[in-house]
Amino acid sequence: MAHPGQLRIPATYMRGGTSKGVFFRLEDLPLAAQVPGPARDALLLRVIGSPDPYGKHTDGMGGATSSTSKVVILAPSSRPDHDVDYLFGQVSIDAPFVDWSGNCGNLSAAVGAFAISSGLVSTARVPRDGTAVVRVWQANIAKTIISHVPMTAGAVQETGDFELDGVTFPAAEVRLEFLDPADEGEGEGGAMFPTGQLIDELEVPGEGSFKATLINAGIPTIFLDAADLGYTGTELQEAINGDPAALARFERIRTAGALRMGLIREAAEAATRQHTPKVAFVAPPAAYTASSGKAIAATEVDLLVRALSMGKLHHAMMGTAAVAIATAAAVPGTLVNLAAGGGERQSVRFGHPSGVLRVGAEARQVNGEWTVTRAIMSRSARVLMEGWVRVPPIAGLPAG
Repeated sequence: MAHPGQLRIPATYMRGGTSKGVFFRLEDLPLAAQVPGPARDALLLRVIGSPDPYGKHTDGMGGATSSTSKVVILAPSSRPDHDVDYLFGQVSIDAPFVDWSGNCGNLSAAVGAFAISSGLVSTARVPRDGTAVVRVWQANIAKTIISHVPMTAGAVQETGDFELDGVTFPAAEVRLEFLDPADEGEGEGGAMFPTGQLIDELEVPGEGSFKATLINAGIPTIFLDAADLGYTGTELQEAINGDPAALARFERIRTAGALRMGLIREAAEAATRQHTPKVAFVAPPAAYTASSGKAIAATEVDLLVRALSMGKLHHAMMGTAAVAIATAAAVPGTLVNLAAGGGERQSVRFGHPSGVLRVGAEARQVNGEWTVTRAIMSRSARVLMEGWVRVPPIAGLPAG
């Protein structure tokens, strides 16, 4: 019996921040996958190796974690004053779906570099040496990201001495500006704080009520007080991910928060929207030992934050959640701001399981409502492998 050959698609495997993903140019995808729909999702699921009941991604490019089961599609921008359109997909590990509901802030750090190297940015806008400013349209959330990409001798500079906790080796620094990151299009109130409150009483069926800051900035996020949950904010992954009851409780909280924010209409929808909203808990500064064994002193941080992504505690911090942290910290009276000591601030240093991250935000009040003009943070990125990704034949997509 004859068997058809595999699909062969140009692709680049990149690290961005504390995440990894498979990057594609839109024009390189099979025609049926160049538009949103089942054919595209089926292809990307097979590239990553999902769904995988073994939870290993042995037969795909994924790494069987929320940080490594990601795909990116880039194209020349169709919008004025932008260089590239960036679409992000969070691929479920054990279920057959791709979540397109939000951005990945970590992989955003790799978008500018990939766009330049792939010829998606006009050469007139790319200096031989210095910094290339790449204007990115984030298509998932309809927002602008400005990426400052270092250049050396006409090529993207990937090596350097910038250290990022959660990444083993140093690399070149990439500075990111998330412009107007509040997601006004989502939530019942269509504002940065969709309920109109800086702190809500969130009723969670079967769990009681919790004080929560519900914010749409960077990515919809539910912030809770660590002490209310029985935590200190110094927990590492195993303390949460090794506790099935805790994970189930966080999913109930996430579902209740999504309903309260107007992101879903009924609880059952939460299962098909795993990427958003995020759940995080905060605590005042305290000393702890990071997952690498590095000692973090209380004086090194303004607060502690632990966040869950795709149902598990993240090993470091999602970039989009870092934007939410910076924004909430800049608004006096939120749980994040109070954990950091209260008052007005334009930047914050927070401790996460892998170490410390500094982020900044410019927030102001307009007509009684808070808004944020930009959030700023530094990441690093580099190409891990480039060439072609191969996948077995998929219905509707011809073999190469």
